[in-house]
Amino acid sequence: MHAINIISGISMLGVFIGSAALILILSVFNGLETVILSLYDNFTAELKIEPKLGKTFDDNSAGFKSLHNNPKLLSYTEVLQERALLRYNDRQVIATMKGVSNAFLKNPRLDSTIIKGSFSLDFHGQPTAVIGATIQGSLGVNVSDILSPIQVYSPSRKASVNSINPADEFTVRYVYPAGIFTVQQDFDDMVIVPLSFMRNLLDQPTQVSAVELNFKPGTDINAVQKDVKDKIGTDNYTIKNRYEQNTLLYKLLHSEKWAVFLILSFVLVIAIFNIIGSLTMLVIDKKKDIAILNSLGAKPQLIQGIFFYEGMMISLAGCMGGMLAGLIFGLLQQKYGFISMGGGLTVINAYPVAFKITDFILVFLTVSGIAVIASGISARLSVKGLNEFKQDL
Repeated sequence: MHAINIISGISMLGVFIGSAALILILSVFNGLETVILSLYDNFTAELKIEPKLGKTFDDNSAGFKSLHNNPKLLSYTEVLQERALLRYNDRQVIATMKGVSNAFLKNPRLDSTIIKGSFSLDFHGQPTAVIGATIQGSLGVNVSDILSPIQVYSPSRKASVNSINPADEFTVRYVYPAGIFTVQQDFDDMVIVPLSFMRNLLDQPTQVSAVELNFKPGTDINAVQKDVKDKIGTDNYTIKNRYEQNTLLYKLLHSEKWAVFLILSFVLVIAIFNIIGSLTMLVIDKKKDIAILNSLGAKPQLIQGIFFYEGMMISLAGCMGGMLAGLIFGLLQQKYGFISMGGGLTVINAYPVAFKITDFILVFLTVSGIAVIASGISARLSVKGLNEFKQDL
């Protein structure tokens, strides 16, 4: 009898730990997703308009001009982007040059990405650059050195085919670094410069690579996206929201979360099916009592129900206790951050936690579903061979 109680307690403890782990892991993934997407949102516009064919287009048409009149519009940023060769002292690297209009600076979260210097694209009328941390590491840029500019090389559109000097094949411009930013790998190999600098470098007086739109808080982006599509059409342009711009990122975050959920669910399956062992031992020990109870008029359904509810009670008690423990531990992590991510990260120091009611419902339904199967199997064993045992008794 003591062995049965110990096995039942171990089964309940397994469900308790599994449920708590599921809540914590799902909540940490929610927190990481929130942090990562917020970092991407610093540089990802709510809507981005790009050409379907070619690299550039002219945004001076009536459809684009009408976008400026939208009262919900926060910023309308013209972007001219191209790869270029950068040289700084004796180092060089190929990077993405992103020229942006002044509206880009309306994003209030840009300063949070700066790790050195400032997010400034102009210094006393001279263009300056804000470079990604990857580029800074490759070139060894010192933003405090006002005597060493970054040399930017781009293939010249006016170069002579018969030129003897290879340098004539490139347009060279100089820009001083104003700051260093870090977001994610996708952005840290980028250099942000004024749109006028890129127009001069690429000899593109009117064309743009993209138009980025940001809107005031509370705006329905899906409705605005549909409105923009109606105004400028979709034959020549693609209009993408943040999810469509980072589809792979969103899918990766969700797939990792559900992969971990499935792995921990298997742990719960093993823990809950231990209940079958404890209930089976209990059935064997109580065969005589079951036979007597049946002789007194208890139907097999009643006997099965007793063992079924006992299995459910063990599982759900462990589940509810585990979810409560996971919630308490997660709240403590939110407040004190005592589990650190390590690695000297500047963005977040401790594992972020974000709770969703759907995660609690999902864990409860998962445990309940597995518990119903396990308890049902045990309950069927309670009346198996009952008539033969009664005859022997």
